[in-house]
Amino acid sequence: MDKPTLDPSDLPTQQSTGPGRQGSAGKKSRRRLLLWGTALVGAAVIAAAFLRPHGQSGSGGRHARQMAADVQPVAVATVHKGDMPVELTELGTVIPITNVTVQSRVDGYLMQVLFTEGQHVRKGDLLALIDTRPYEVLLAQYEGQLASDMAQLQQARVDNARYQRLIRQNSIAAQTAVDQQYKVAQLEGTVKVDQAQVDNEKLQITYCHVIAPVDGRVGIRQVDMGNYITAGQTNGLVILTQMQPISVIFTLPETELGRVADRLRSGVSLPVEAWDSTNTRKIADGAVSVLDSQIDTATGTVKMRSIFPNQDETLFPNQFVNAHLLVNTEHDVLLLPTNAVQTGPNGSFVYVVKPDSTVEVRDIRTGTSHGDSVVVTSGLKEGESVVTDGTDHLHAGAKVTIPAASDATATQGGDTAAPAAGQGRHHRRHDTAGQGDTTGSPSGSPSGNPSGGTSGGQPQP
Repeated sequence: MDKPTLDPSDLPTQQSTGPGRQGSAGKKSRRRLLLWGTALVGAAVIAAAFLRPHGQSGSGGRHARQMAADVQPVAVATVHKGDMPVELTELGTVIPITNVTVQSRVDGYLMQVLFTEGQHVRKGDLLALIDTRPYEVLLAQYEGQLASDMAQLQQARVDNARYQRLIRQNSIAAQTAVDQQYKVAQLEGTVKVDQAQVDNEKLQITYCHVIAPVDGRVGIRQVDMGNYITAGQTNGLVILTQMQPISVIFTLPETELGRVADRLRSGVSLPVEAWDSTNTRKIADGAVSVLDSQIDTATGTVKMRSIFPNQDETLFPNQFVNAHLLVNTEHDVLLLPTNAVQTGPNGSFVYVVKPDSTVEVRDIRTGTSHGDSVVVTSGLKEGESVVTDGTDHLHAGAKVTIPAASDATATQGGDTAAPAAGQGRHHRRHDTAGQGDTTGSPSGSPSGNPSGGTSGGQPQP
């Protein structure tokens, strides 16, 4: 019986069972694991997409977030009625009504200075004394001459009376009587000259006593005691300035002359306030006293003088001030904060907040402005709310929100406007200052566009 013959190819070889085959099997295993992992991740993503709530997925969620981001916080103010002063602000200078350089009217030595620098004096007070002795000597001389001439005149009059009796008796020549009459007249003239000289010397002695011509305040003395002074010398003895009352002279543009002159002709007193050079602090109150008689052709202005009592002497001569002239007061007009007014291609406009918390672009016309308020002549109604701050990204139809602090402040500003309509311009200015608080940003900072310019953006379609 034959033994089966084994084929060498059927025998396992060392290559088939070696490390090369084991590496290939490991790679396949890792590949399968990677494919399974990818499939599981994909399934998880699909499951998450289907299981996520519908309201937070896709374009719906993005739209909701975009709508929330489009709501703009703003500050608002309420349009209300009140009084608006028609006021002109012009540059002025404090000018004393009377400013005197006290001069000596005679020559001589200054014997006494009877005032203190900066002292307030009254009219007629003695300020200085000049040596009177030279004038007293001349006075005595002229008085002696006068007495001598008066004695001659008396003798001539007695002789003239005797000659007149003799001429009636034809006991003397007529020419002698006539000559005596002329001699009496000549001596009468001489006596008058002597009397004038006496009076002149008395006057010179009076001038040696320098007195205050007006009430006022003396400045720094220009001459010390003991100096020889002359009549009318430069700078005089001292400058005397009337402080109470005092005037402010300011210029008025010729374009405003008509209505100011009409008010003055009607007999109405036009109040004037003097403010400091920075126009931030009121100094004094006064009234217009006179309008100049001609316009300055070089500047196109006319001068006005206003009088101030100046009891506390807050106004000082040659001080520069801002004169606030109240020409008229407009009563019961619509008032609006100036920072609510924007400027666009069609002119002035505001953003009006509607009941649905969206804004509407409203074209308006404005009138007189003063401080933080402006008169609205058309385009708005009383009680409407307008945006005063936060206009940078607004457009027609934009959704807005009003912070509670801003809303309360705006409401308070609208309530305080009512008494202002009947209490005069000072209360009105106080209310508009309160309105300025309503224009602050929600954080309480002031408006970024106080001038009411275009920084709030143009109206968009």
